[in-house]
Order: sequence, then structure tokens, then C-alpha cells
Amino acid sequence: MNDVDWGVRAAAWELAALSFRYPGAELAGAVASGEWAAAAREIAAALGLALPEGLGEGLSGRSGPGDASAEGLRPEATRLFVGAPEPACSPYEGVWRAADDGVRALLFVNPHSMGVERFMRSCGLGRPEGTNEPLDHVATECELLEHLALRAAGAEPPEGAPAGSDLPGGSPAAAYGAFLEEHARAWIPRFAEAVAAESRVPFYRDAAAFLGAIVAQ
Repeated sequence: MNDVDWGVRAAAWELAALSFRYPGAELAGAVASGEWAAAAREIAAALGLALPEGLGEGLSGRSGPGDASAEGLRPEATRLFVGAPEPACSPYEGVWRAADDGVRALLFVNPHSMGVERFMRSCGLGRPEGTNEPLDHVATECELLEHLALRAAGAEPPEGAPAGSDLPGGSPAAAYGAFLEEHARAWIPRFAEAVAAESRVPFYRDAAAFLGAIVAQ
């Protein structure tokens, strides 16, 4: 795989992470302006991925089902990913894989969430200061894959990060592949399918299609 491929993969995961963080002005502006859909199509073309026809159509900053303003996206993001009392589509790996194991999921202290945390620490990453969110959130896992793809593309590691040979598997590319197989692909395809089926807002159906395509690539 050449440097250009890794750079495009990093951009794909960056866009996916933005899509599944709680929506703010950056995401809303990109969606309403058409920049999000244009970036998704460009990345898909570069990676040879198939996305649904009409991706991004019907989105605007106006009130209604296609309202892509932050105020329009937040109620659906809350329903899908936060919920009261339960989200429609949990964004945490540990919840999905606990269900696979037939046990009740406990955030932070389940073996899958703890495995993600150990993997991130082995890559020199951890929970940002001042936050208390489990590291197995879908957006955080996308950010890890973005980080490893950038390192595989030759980007300088952050200060204090382990050398490439000290990453899991002995290189950024090996660490990327290991995390994809051991964690991301074990649950994100099903999460993406659930979001696409459950969402009442066009943007999250589009974001789910994009996420499902890149994790399977």
C-alpha cells in the first residue's frame, strides 16, 4: 500500500470520526454546505468504495427531516447515541460485544472496552484531559485508525509517542490492521447497519453508509 492510499484512509477515518461525534458547528456547516457529501464521494472514489446514489441530497440548514444545522442534528444524535434511558444504537464497542457474550455491558469495566484502552495506550494515546468518556466510542476508534494511518503514511509521531517498531505488530500498518480486525470490524459494521435502519434523519443514514463502506474496505 502506498503513501497516497494511507493518506486517503486517514482522511476517511477523520471524516467518520467527525460524523459520529455529537454534532457541533463544524459538522453542521460541512453537511449543510455539501462539503461533507463531496468529501465522502471523493474519498470513496479514491478507495474504490461504493456509496449510495444521492448521498447528501435533501440536506440543508432548514427545519425539517433534512435539517443539517447543529440544532437539527442534535435531537437525532441524542436519540440514536445517548438515549433516555437507552440509545437506539449504542456507540460503544463494549455494549455490542457484551451482547455477543450474553452479558450485561458495564461501560469502562468490560473486557472489550479495557482492551481498546490498552491498545490505545500501547500506541501512546489515552483519554484527553478533562474528559470521562469510554475510549471504545465509535468516533474515538475512528480517530485511532486515522492516527495509525497517518503514521503509516509517514507523518511525524506526536511527542512522546512510541517509535513505529514499538507499536503493536511492530509498525503503524500492522497496528492499524490489528485494531481493525480485533476491534473495529467486530462491531462497527453492525452498528452502521443499525444506524442506517434506525435513523429518521438523512444525514445519519449517509454517515452510516460511509462508515460501513470504509470499515469493510
